[in-house]
Amino acid sequence: MTQARIDELARQGVHTLLVQFTDVLGVPKGKLVPLDQLDAVLRDGAGFAGPSIAGTGLPRTGPRAEFMARGDLDTLKPLPWWPGVARIVGDGHVAGTPFDACPRQVLRRQIARLAAHGWQMQVGIEPEFFLLQRDAAGRWQPADPLDRLDKPSYDLQSLPRQTPLLQALRAALEADGAQVQQIDHEDAHGQYELNFRHADVLTSCDRLMLFKLAAQRLAEQHGCTCSFMPKPWADQPGSGMHFHVSLWDGERPVFEDLDEHGHLADPAYPAGTPRTSDRLARHFVAGVLAHSAALCALAAPTVNSYKRLVVGESLSGTSWAPAYVAHGPNNRTALVRTLPGRFEWRLPDASANPYLAAAGLIAAGLDGIARQLDPGPAVSDDLFTLDLAAIRARGIAVLPQSLAEAADALADDSVLADALGATLHTQLLALQRDEALRYARHVSDWELARYAAR
Repeated sequence: MTQARIDELARQGVHTLLVQFTDVLGVPKGKLVPLDQLDAVLRDGAGFAGPSIAGTGLPRTGPRAEFMARGDLDTLKPLPWWPGVARIVGDGHVAGTPFDACPRQVLRRQIARLAAHGWQMQVGIEPEFFLLQRDAAGRWQPADPLDRLDKPSYDLQSLPRQTPLLQALRAALEADGAQVQQIDHEDAHGQYELNFRHADVLTSCDRLMLFKLAAQRLAEQHGCTCSFMPKPWADQPGSGMHFHVSLWDGERPVFEDLDEHGHLADPAYPAGTPRTSDRLARHFVAGVLAHSAALCALAAPTVNSYKRLVVGESLSGTSWAPAYVAHGPNNRTALVRTLPGRFEWRLPDASANPYLAAAGLIAAGLDGIARQLDPGPAVSDDLFTLDLAAIRARGIAVLPQSLAEAADALADDSVLADALGATLHTQLLALQRDEALRYARHVSDWELARYAAR
């Protein structure tokens, strides 16, 4: 069977495999392997020096020094933007067993927990990104110098100028089986969004990583840089990576308590009532809200992420990023926006590792179901118009406002620690605390301008 697949790919002009995995920071990594080595990639994997990969904690010597990315045959597809090359996604193995700190393996463990209930998760991921160039002074600017509208959302002046790149990106995703649903100019200069149809959570995360690979490569070919930095411009909205989430039992959706208007079912029912499908969305959302502070470390994993997770006016009028731990029907100012049969988790930004964000989301939701948590009252107000005193008066919590604060929350969250596993939990906290410390010690141009001659 493998030989037949090799022959089929060879007829399509493929001669090389890109064996790709994702490190803890959400960066795609890999190596090129001749096509005729497909059997070895599926059986043993492509080998990498474990300590050279961020977040593995692997030693420099001995049998556990080798990280093997064992190919998942279901992901093997030619790359239209890289002639002669087909990508295959690898699951991390060390010393012949699944590596507990491989982000894809972390997600697989949470998928298995869903499967034990008879459930599958469908996720639609909405990546936003910037197309940038450096100016003559080396400063980052929008790749389109004419992209200057005060309200750039859905700009039909800049969008046509980037169409060749965006359509090439669309073709790359469609070659992988994704159905691209829409492409638009977002609410900041140089910012775009490309949405593809939902799929099972593992496939959606794999496609998000393909999107990152293709976007960066194609942007280079078009003379610019595709940036997944959450907030490059202080006065404009940042890039989110929203998750649209639903649970299914075979062909049947199980979030039955999300009605056609996105309202959660009435919470009034006797204490101790057994869990039934008419409360699953309510409990799942409650779990996501209850663990939201620690989830920030997974979904907003950089110091720059917390420039996005604040509320305030931007050049275009709003930030579109959640700062308050709340839910509401079709409420884009809340952390969780409830919709018919699904909810949108608005916390993740463009720098997030999708496997870890999704794994944390599942663990939090299952904890909410297990403990029959209640998410509190729905919020229909525009939270961006309320001051902090009004927010506190309603008992609405505020998300962490720094990476250090988010890391501390993750350190104290036993549910997410168990989901990540001891190795990855320890490694991620060390990386994030180091980044937070480096940021705190950095002296910026703003500080020099403000204090040097005071």
